[in-house]
Amino acid sequence: MTQADVDVLAIGCGPFNMGLAALASTVDDCSVLVVDGRDEFRWHPGLMFPDASLQVWFLSDLVTLVDPTHPLSFLNYLADNDRLYRFMVRENFFPSRLEYEDYLRWCVRRLDSLRWGTTVTEVDWEAAADAFRVTMVCDGEESTVLARHVVVGVGTEPFIPESLETGSCGVIHSSEYLHHRQRAHAADSVTVIGSGQSGAEIVADLLGANHHGGPAVRWWTRTPWFAPLDFTKLALEMTTPAYMDHFASLPEAARDRIRPQHWQFHKGVSADTLAEIHELLYRRQFADKPNPVQLRISTEVEGIDTLADGKLRVRGRHLDTGSALAHTTDLVVACTGYRPRATPFLAPIETLLHRDSKGRYIFGPQHQVETEPELADRLFMVNAEEHAIGVSAPNLDIGAVRNARILNTVMGREVYRLPEDTAFTSFGIDDADDVVAE
Repeated sequence: MTQADVDVLAIGCGPFNMGLAALASTVDDCSVLVVDGRDEFRWHPGLMFPDASLQVWFLSDLVTLVDPTHPLSFLNYLADNDRLYRFMVRENFFPSRLEYEDYLRWCVRRLDSLRWGTTVTEVDWEAAADAFRVTMVCDGEESTVLARHVVVGVGTEPFIPESLETGSCGVIHSSEYLHHRQRAHAADSVTVIGSGQSGAEIVADLLGANHHGGPAVRWWTRTPWFAPLDFTKLALEMTTPAYMDHFASLPEAARDRIRPQHWQFHKGVSADTLAEIHELLYRRQFADKPNPVQLRISTEVEGIDTLADGKLRVRGRHLDTGSALAHTTDLVVACTGYRPRATPFLAPIETLLHRDSKGRYIFGPQHQVETEPELADRLFMVNAEEHAIGVSAPNLDIGAVRNARILNTVMGREVYRLPEDTAFTSFGIDDADDVVAE
């Protein structure tokens, strides 16, 4: 039998697969290769506001929640950069996004298992080798790697719904905002659609410009209010492994019924950003004739038309009253979220992968894709299983535990001890419950 080149080949090098490489870096008998089509690592550059903070604690780094002593922890990064005391005295344990990206780039420099500028074109199963044959292209040259396991972590891509598509350069996704910031500040009018954290940060930036003679600003959202992220203590237990496992144990229909109830975890706005926006709105009352600002809730965009002069006419409907609305603007920023990236490279093995009634991959408890027997426990996906494990899927604070589960499965032993008791809340039914027969 042909010997596999690596134990794990991970496709995509965002924080999750980078965390997999980090945890594997201290396991002597585990070989990991992580490939990414980009030329270098960047983390959301189009939204890297200099004062934006991470929405999870520094403990939610690549490794700490399963191995606090790991050399690639955030604390070790601070110590290595002689910033540990300053971080402590700061008394704010939510790093800025700039600092978190700097931490990730620090990890990149210390990991020799990452390959950039490398695009996977095909993943096939080679029974004779008992491994995946992965075809890749780098600098125009094609090569193959035999991998005992594959972890797909290609992440998500910006999503603009059909109602906002115009073919005009006047509609941009929030992920590209900073690349168009100068243009936005110079416009007569800018419309922001969507009320998540990204939308709120963009509105705050535009309001700052508005105060000094910048554009008129409209902020439209379908949500019934500008809702805060629910970061209360017991609510955050919904992002623990305990709830993840409970959610995964539920029937498909129950999971699909429950998921929409968790919208404030993803579509809410941090309390600090909401307070900043309110302060900017208050201060503009004393500015010298600023351009108008409108915040409108319960409003759905039905279409955008490009006018003869290049401006955009945004058509919407007020959901509370049913009234049709419209306005003209120069630029639309669509804060409409993301969708999973396609995985065409899995086409050769697609018939071996199991899907649910809605065509989504079925996942096992170790984040493995359920497959035909020959591929059992060989293919994993990260940040693509929200329908299966719930609100935690895209959260940084679950990354280390998920990767530890994957590595334990790959190695067939407990490489990393997993936390067993992570929440006070009882999410399911246990032996202490007096279940009443009906």
